[in-house]
Amino acid sequence: MPDVLRPGLTLILVGTAPSRISAAARAYYANPGNRFWHTLATVGLTPELLMPQEYARLPEFGIGLTDVAKRHSGVDADLPAGAWAPDELRVKLRTYQPRVIAFTSKRGAAETLGVPTGRLPYGPHPEPLEGAEVWVLPSTSPLAQTHFQLAPWQALAARVQALRGNPGEPGRVPES
Repeated sequence: MPDVLRPGLTLILVGTAPSRISAAARAYYANPGNRFWHTLATVGLTPELLMPQEYARLPEFGIGLTDVAKRHSGVDADLPAGAWAPDELRVKLRTYQPRVIAFTSKRGAAETLGVPTGRLPYGPHPEPLEGAEVWVLPSTSPLAQTHFQLAPWQALAARVQALRGNPGEPGRVPES
């Protein structure tokens, strides 16, 4: 999956690796059971529900996408130890300088931050990463449905909207 990154983004959402369904569809979060796109619209990070094939539109809303294991696909638990590339993620963060990054699963955050998943609470992380605020979010994957919580996504959306300077207008990026 190609990165969706450019300078000036408020938020970069960092996944682990695309599922096999997403890889086959060549679209982020394409599994019909994945709550990602519905969650973005529900919490106001996007002003409308996007389809997975519309992922390249996210920069319109100040949002980018990448993964920690860019060269692999599949379930997190099945990824080989060498799949994780946190140093590559750090280079991207230094290059694009988002204000916030949010891991869309604890596993991706753990592999990048060097903290066991059991010690990573959802929400803001106390230490920045390459100058960006760090958030850890519950996975929207169908495999994680029993652990999904909307509240951390809502808190992230409120923070992003505050950083954009338009807390009353979800999904809108102010014009420069």
